[in-house]
Amino acid sequence: MKRPHQFLTLDEVKRLITACNEPTRTIVLLAIMTGLRIGEILALRWKRINFIGETLVVAETCFMGHFGTPKTRASRREVPLSPAVVDALQAHYSRSTNRSPEGLVFATRQGGPLVSNNLRRRGLQSACKRAGLPIINWHCLRHTHGTLLHVQGTPLKVAQAQLGHSHMATTLEVYTHSSVIAQREAVNLLDEQVFPNVPKNADGRRKTAEFASPTN
Repeated sequence: MKRPHQFLTLDEVKRLITACNEPTRTIVLLAIMTGLRIGEILALRWKRINFIGETLVVAETCFMGHFGTPKTRASRREVPLSPAVVDALQAHYSRSTNRSPEGLVFATRQGGPLVSNNLRRRGLQSACKRAGLPIINWHCLRHTHGTLLHVQGTPLKVAQAQLGHSHMATTLEVYTHSSVIAQREAVNLLDEQVFPNVPKNADGRRKTAEFASPTN
């Protein structure tokens, strides 16, 4: 039986990013906001980031320290960057020791590529524990990106290009799995519209006593 995909809610995304230390924080932010695969992130070089145009180009991938080309033509793509991601990458650039065009954005002290498994155990999983979240893997962040695109109503074709999927069926699978969170967001929005003046508890839930005697 195929295991269901993991994804984070918007609230969980914020908690995870806050709990991360660098460079994991910037990597997590990049993964969630762009949908890049972890191998694409670890192979990213400064020359492929356009800070002025706010884009990056996916042209390499890295697995266990070995570089290669993206697996499909669709994986080779230009990805837009949000202002928050640009700011994070610029801050990371200022901290980096190798700022040459060929330099890796995320590198060891010797300038080599980071290993995703080590980074997951020491960075991502530790942050999950601090944030009170279940342990996740890197693909969860990519799936979260697709889920959040679906929730905000992004067209399927746009999401396919963003995620670098060769086949729309793959993107559709992401959208299908994310229908639960989309339903939750829809119900919460309806709640806000029907009961706009009902106060909330500290956990964000409505105070049930307020519903006892409706106001005429």
